[in-house]
Amino acid sequence: MSLFADGEDRVLVLAPRGRDAAVIEQVLHRAGVATRACPDLAAWLAGLREGAGAAIVTEETLAERDMSGFAAWLDAQPPWSDFPFIVLATRQAGRRSGRASALLARLGNVVLLERPINAETLASAAASALRARQRQYQARRHIHERERAQEELRFANLHLERRVGERTVELEAARETLEFALDAAGMGSWDLDLDTDRARRSPQHDALFGYAAPLDAWGWQSFLAHVVERDLPLVAEASEAAFQTGSLDLECRIERHDGVVRWINLKGRLKYDAAGRPSRMAGIVMDRSDQRLTEEALRQAQKMEAIGQLTGGVAHDFNNLLTVIVGGLDMILRRPEQGERVKRLAEAAMGAARRGEQLTQQLLAFSRRQMLRPQTLNPNRLLLDFRSLAERAAAGTAELVFDLDPAIDPVRIDPAQFESAVLNLIVNARDATEATTAPARIAVRSRNLHLGMAAVADKGVAPGPYVVVSVSDTGVGIPPDTLQRVFEPFFTTKDVGKGTGLGLSQVYGFTRSAKGFVEIESEVGVGTTISLCLPRSSDPAAEEAGTGGAGATPLRRAAEGETVLLVEDDEQVLGMAVESLEELQYRVVVARNAAEALERLASAGRVDVLFSDVVMPGGMNGSQLAAEAQRLRPGLKVLLTSGYVADLDEGQVIGHGELPVLNKPYRRDELARALRLVLGGPET
Repeated sequence: MSLFADGEDRVLVLAPRGRDAAVIEQVLHRAGVATRACPDLAAWLAGLREGAGAAIVTEETLAERDMSGFAAWLDAQPPWSDFPFIVLATRQAGRRSGRASALLARLGNVVLLERPINAETLASAAASALRARQRQYQARRHIHERERAQEELRFANLHLERRVGERTVELEAARETLEFALDAAGMGSWDLDLDTDRARRSPQHDALFGYAAPLDAWGWQSFLAHVVERDLPLVAEASEAAFQTGSLDLECRIERHDGVVRWINLKGRLKYDAAGRPSRMAGIVMDRSDQRLTEEALRQAQKMEAIGQLTGGVAHDFNNLLTVIVGGLDMILRRPEQGERVKRLAEAAMGAARRGEQLTQQLLAFSRRQMLRPQTLNPNRLLLDFRSLAERAAAGTAELVFDLDPAIDPVRIDPAQFESAVLNLIVNARDATEATTAPARIAVRSRNLHLGMAAVADKGVAPGPYVVVSVSDTGVGIPPDTLQRVFEPFFTTKDVGKGTGLGLSQVYGFTRSAKGFVEIESEVGVGTTISLCLPRSSDPAAEEAGTGGAGATPLRRAAEGETVLLVEDDEQVLGMAVESLEELQYRVVVARNAAEALERLASAGRVDVLFSDVVMPGGMNGSQLAAEAQRLRPGLKVLLTSGYVADLDEGQVIGHGELPVLNKPYRRDELARALRLVLGGPET
């Protein structure tokens, strides 16, 4: 941006002899420089007084005229000005006279060009002079701005004392108001110097810690001395997090000076010094004991409500299934000789039992107590493997599209649970689109996503790379008041008989078991998107297959003398298992708990495979028994069975996929296939 005012960007030319002025004007005009030729010294001096960017003058003109007026103009320049001159000199045979040299020195900012001069040199000198003058105008602007700022500062200083006085009064009033408000809310304020471990506090702060009168000294160590010992690790964790995030948010128990234990909430923020080092922390403290009692009572009421809803739903569905099973078995017992009728009734009872098994698995998935067989997998491969099943689930009512990122990261999941979760979402999407008149569309997508701390703050998972598998539909959408309840077990908006209300519960349980989370977005009349967010696995994906190949495994009966050590504490299940194993021609050794099983293994008898329940009384579960059994007998084959894991920390993932697990309930053929996989050998 040019800093020249009107006329200040021109070059004044004083060359009264011959055609010098006309030639100079022509050269500078071609170079884009505004030029004004002056006929005599008076006009040239007048132009300088009006304002110009530079001046060109011939040396002989300066020597032949009275330059007193020009000298006075030079002396009168303001401090910021050093006007640039270009003097066109005649080539000298010898040294210049003292008068000529003195005059050139008087000009100060002068460029001397000896004639003859080419056009480029003259244009370059003029442009350089104008740039120098522009910088002087810039300095002038800065000087004017500084003078204006100094004037403003002087004016501000005149009123500063009055403003400081007024502000002091306002701050004192605000401090009193804040202190009154904190007292009214039962809060105390504190301001801790981290270098000296000394804190300024309000009287209410010390009162919360049971002191009738304010203490002389208080610091972080004083606070720690009041924290209940069991909560000290929690305090240490919150303190460490505060130094990383700059914010403290801590709820813990303290023992007051009078011996009473209370819950307090401590909130604060850090302040840093010039070197970026934490130097100060300030905040508030409040007593949370009464609120916690209220919240605990509310949680208990909500828990009882959920249990009532859960048990009611379970009773309803299982009573329907038991009606089919009990009624069928009753009619079989009444007329066992009618073979076709017995077969039909038995098949109906078996179907009802299988539906009961599926219902139980959905309940366990929601509670995260199901048996998992995690594998590191490419989720795209699983989705493509069961695409035909998904298309059948969509039932042709909606266009089903797969949009899968080919660069998807691997995840560690139970493939059967994953397929079940996605299938549940597709079925729900199909149901949501059936009520719409517009063309329906269901999209299954996969993508990689990095989630930061803010994105997972309320999810209970760690930030980092995730794989997101989502199912979107163009259905009716979910109202906001219903959206908050969709993951509750047995909550459904479908008609009676159209759904159990456990589909999304299973989805929720699966994602939590996989150390991920599920998100749902919905707009009434537009559609719904449900996303499974699963943490990326650092292990490479295995060459896995889907879950549909188990049924093709041929039946295997026992080779001669093969012995199974059966460990089961339920007598009826034990009897059924013994009968199944003997029918498969295995020799069976029975134990009812882990201690008995270890006694059998300590003997010299033959045992080819340990077949044990996971959940057992006696302090040792099936996974722990397997480890001890293989220590006693290296190379011993192990097959575990269970339908429920009592302790998430010890048994949810059995052997991290190394030990095969047969889910309960199981049929004889399923037991035979599982034993074949464990023992290997030829089909019999």
